[in-house]
Amino acid sequence: MSNIFSERIEALRGLMRSRGWDAVIIGGSDPHQSEYPADRWKQVRWLTGFTGEAGDVVVTLDHCGLWTDTRYFIQAREQLEGSGAVLHKTRVPEEVLIPEWLEMQFDSEAVIALDSLCQSAEAVETLLESFNVVGVPDLLGVLWEDRPCIPQTPVFRIRAGESRQQKLEWLRETLRENGCDAILVSALDEVAWLLNVRASDIEYNPMAISYLLVGEDYVNWYVLKEEVEDPQSLDTFDVLGQEGISILPYDSIALTLAGMEDQRLWLDSVSVNAQLYESVGCGVLFKPSPVAARKEVKDPQEIEWMRDAHLRDGLAMEKFLFWLERSLAAGKRISEWDAAVKLGQYRAEIPDYMGDSFETISAYGKGAALPHYVTPKENAPIIEPHGLYLCDSGGQYLSGTTDITRTVPLGDCTQEEIRDYTLVLKGHIDLATAVFPAGTPGCRIDAAARLPLWRNLMNYGHGTGHGVGFFLGVHEGPHQIRQNMGPEPLVEGMVTSDEPGIYREGKHGVRHENLLLTVDAGTTGFGSFLAFETLTLCHFDTSAVDVSLLDRFELEWLNAYNRRVFETLGPLLDKEIAQWLEAKTAPLVLE
Repeated sequence: MSNIFSERIEALRGLMRSRGWDAVIIGGSDPHQSEYPADRWKQVRWLTGFTGEAGDVVVTLDHCGLWTDTRYFIQAREQLEGSGAVLHKTRVPEEVLIPEWLEMQFDSEAVIALDSLCQSAEAVETLLESFNVVGVPDLLGVLWEDRPCIPQTPVFRIRAGESRQQKLEWLRETLRENGCDAILVSALDEVAWLLNVRASDIEYNPMAISYLLVGEDYVNWYVLKEEVEDPQSLDTFDVLGQEGISILPYDSIALTLAGMEDQRLWLDSVSVNAQLYESVGCGVLFKPSPVAARKEVKDPQEIEWMRDAHLRDGLAMEKFLFWLERSLAAGKRISEWDAAVKLGQYRAEIPDYMGDSFETISAYGKGAALPHYVTPKENAPIIEPHGLYLCDSGGQYLSGTTDITRTVPLGDCTQEEIRDYTLVLKGHIDLATAVFPAGTPGCRIDAAARLPLWRNLMNYGHGTGHGVGFFLGVHEGPHQIRQNMGPEPLVEGMVTSDEPGIYREGKHGVRHENLLLTVDAGTTGFGSFLAFETLTLCHFDTSAVDVSLLDRFELEWLNAYNRRVFETLGPLLDKEIAQWLEAKTAPLVLE
């Protein structure tokens, strides 16, 4: 069966034959190794039809494979149908990653082509150990005729806990300590954080596509500015210029790097692309960017602002949940898309709302069994007044970024739904109340959220927690809470999600998510300890809770959390919604 994607794959094979390539790797990122690329670099989507946020493709003369993780298995099977591409599973015990798979297919004489702009220097170095690698910038450009341009949106300054000058001085001191003359900052969120600027070049991600080169006595910002007419951008560039920051053309960075003789440049091999690395004309220190770890730890002012953002986001959530329940009770026909739009409207009423932090997942019934379900605009499923509805959403505010998931019981639920709902909630509570020694990496406490499920021979395939930025990316590393081994410790001031889940294909999905702030738990003769403060404010619906599955500690936490939600939000809500919320947060009792 032929479709537009199979035709594109065959066109790529024609290019491969003409160039003598044995295989082509198409990565799912951009020149900055972003998790969410702008439309110009959604090459995997253009080639295969797969719309997931994580995926890489390998095309040979007789095979096309998509490598993606457990969040997208069902989605990938559906979207790849008819394209000729097949799914290769990652984050499973039997996984065979792309380098290993290529070694199983080809000998060392094989020629592997890739888009060197959208592959990291580290990834290419790994391949070079086994194959002849050909780097081709914008490899698909000769086939992708209507390819979107690099976006260029207004750039604006923001309030922050630390000034640009403070951040840059810290960075320069770090360079001195490591014997480096300069550092190239490639990751877009790191550039935005250092300069205290934002834009919207990538949907849901308030960042400008750019590079930053910081030396002892200079700061060069390489950003698209051709034919800039926007007053906000011009004002930002003017202010930065007055502070000694040079605004230079985006595509001139390679020329600058080529001319840096007799210097030592700090590069993060994970975030710098292979094409740019090839242009470097000086000594290099390959080391993870210090900006990533510094940015993860929110300062006291940012924390206060984020608490406020979560309060106001919670008000929007409660208004939405009230509207949804009352609308369904009144017999109104509400689709998944209608619900997502309504939630966006409530968030838009918040004064410093800047948009959503990701595309809202509004999923009823079997749709919720897809962890990253895409809510259709056309012919969206209708939400019925029974079973489970899952809504995963978030907002971007000048005062912070939010991310929340609520699974909502809508009338009668099956015993299986109630059990799943309760076990996932147990896991959520057990992680939220975890206390652990300072220096503990997230992988060491991931089991806290999974144990209630493991005891019932259940599990979920995604991570339990990801970092969240301050009016930045909703996914922020390097720290995370997941089963995969990772050395990055949780540190006081980090904001992390807590989102265990259960997914039953064709039936339902359950996920409960709040954001947690890592806080000091105290120091004893046994060392220093950390704990979590829950930032998110929105009640958990207890109508689907099987109290018999909760222990006393979990029940007390649930009652206390719901009471806090009502006491904080109730006085700020209209009387009718406040009364509804009071009833929703009534305490449960162990029988």
